[in-house]
Parts: sequence; structure tokens; C-alpha cells
Amino acid sequence: MLAVVWLALAACFFAALLVLQIPPLKGSPGALSLNLAGIFQDLIRYGKTKAACGQRPAFLQIFDVPKRWFYHFYIVSVTWNGFLLLLFVQCVVFSRPFPSWLRGFLDVLDGAKEDRDVHRSENGAEFLSAFLVCLLLWVNSCRRLKECLHVSIYSGGVIHLAQYCFGLFYYVLVGLTVLCQVPAKSREGKARSLAICWYHVLGLVMFCWASVHQHRCHVVLANLRKDKSGKVSSLDHSVPFGDWFEMVSCPHYFAELLIYTSMAVTFGFYNLTWWLVVTYVFFNQALSAVLCHEYYLNKFKHYPKHRKAYIPFIC
Repeated sequence: MLAVVWLALAACFFAALLVLQIPPLKGSPGALSLNLAGIFQDLIRYGKTKAACGQRPAFLQIFDVPKRWFYHFYIVSVTWNGFLLLLFVQCVVFSRPFPSWLRGFLDVLDGAKEDRDVHRSENGAEFLSAFLVCLLLWVNSCRRLKECLHVSIYSGGVIHLAQYCFGLFYYVLVGLTVLCQVPAKSREGKARSLAICWYHVLGLVMFCWASVHQHRCHVVLANLRKDKSGKVSSLDHSVPFGDWFEMVSCPHYFAELLIYTSMAVTFGFYNLTWWLVVTYVFFNQALSAVLCHEYYLNKFKHYPKHRKAYIPFIC
């Protein structure tokens, strides 16, 4: 079930990218209207790319919530995924099984069967992989929450209520996806041996590298709105420079992709469900990157032409 859900989500954002290339929709749409094209644009845009549409119909504005509410996503993630991590720690240290209600729910989500899971139950490397990814997911959420509260400087940008609700749901689903990668017997507190492999180290190094660069990019964006003394002087958008901004318009989105890819590496490269999560992240962030890149090109006449939107030297 989880694989189908992530595949469907990835397909939806891929389809949105394709629809966006239809000539009447490509580039800045002008003022949004209540036709299908306008509603589509209103659903996929947020922040500065939504503001670029100009005055929007009052009906569309009913569903606006502040973009600064992004930090709600990370409060949910820190709380929920921290709870899951605590259950994981209790399983590792005290051999406590996951709560029965959670085990039943996970079995429904991944269709766990005893005969299918026997060969996985003694795999200590797989158990450690899931534990590390759960830890990385929580650490990443903590960092992003801190950045939202103490680094990022938000203007009056808005997001659609549907985007807001999906963001809350997403961080609950992604945590459950990690737990579904734990063998069924291990969820019961059995066969909890741990085995460190080379891909665990590689995944951790990649995660740290991508996280550092994403943080630097968020600092660059925040500094655009500060004067030399560090005080907020403007809420306008400017052209960012430094770090990966020299290569792409949205390096923080590219770093997000690398962070989730590092978790796939931590799973040992072979976890199909998590690669579907990565595929979803790829298309989700690509859609936002394309819209942001078009915004920069339309707004700034001398915007660096060599910059790609999302992935250095590629696209």
C-alpha cells in the first residue's frame, strides 16, 4: 500500500510538471482566474511565485494561510517522528515491542506476512538502517524547525490550505514509511541484533554534507533581507549569490533531494519503497524549483543565465 501511495504522489507531481509546460500555462500566468488553469496554478504555487500572479479572485484567497506556517510541519514532524524514534530506542535497548496498535497499523500499510518476512527478521543491518533513517529524519526536522523560527525571514507570502494540510500529513506518513521497513519480528522486540555496514557510514556522511549546504542556502536567503548590522531591512526578493546559488536557482531544493537520497543510501540502496519516496521528493521539489526559476528570470532582467533551476549543470 505504501509503495502505491508514494508512486501515486510522485506521478501527480510529475503530471503537474508536464501540465506546466503547456504553452498557455508556462511562465508567469498573470492574474489568476477561476477557470481550471487558474485553479491549477493557485494549487501549485506558493510564496513569491503565487504573489507574482498579482491580484487573485477573492474566492481563491479564502484558502490562503501564511507561508510562515511552514514551521507547523516541523513541529508535527519533531513530535511524531520523535515519538517513533523513542519507540525505536526502547526496542533496541530494552527489547520492548512496538505498541500493538502501531504494529497492526504497520502490517496494514505494508501488508506484512510472516512467510514473506522470515528472511528479513535476522537482518541486523536492515534493522539498524531503519533506526538510523528514523534518527536522521528527526534530526533534519529539528534543524528545519530551528531554521524556520530563527533563520528564515518570511514576507507576507501565502500557501494554499490544501498544501498546508498535505504538509502536515506528509511528515506523519514518511515516519510510518520508515517503520514499515522494520522486519515484523523486530517490531515485536525480537531479532534486534545490529550490524554496521559501509553504506550506513556513506549515508551519514552524505546526509551531513547535504544538510550543511541546505543550511547555508537558507542563511544566504535570510541575509538578503538584512542590513550590515544584521537587522531586517527589507522583505523584498533579491538575487541570491554564494554557495550552490552560483550553479542553481534553488539549491535548497536540490539539497532536500540529496538528504532523502542519503537516507536511501543508508537503507543500503535496495529499498524500493524509499526510492519511491525519493522519486516523490524529486518531482515535488522540481515543480517548486521550476516555478522559482521562472520567477527569477521574469523579475530580474540581469539574472545569471548560466544558472539551472534545480540540479547543477543539468536542469
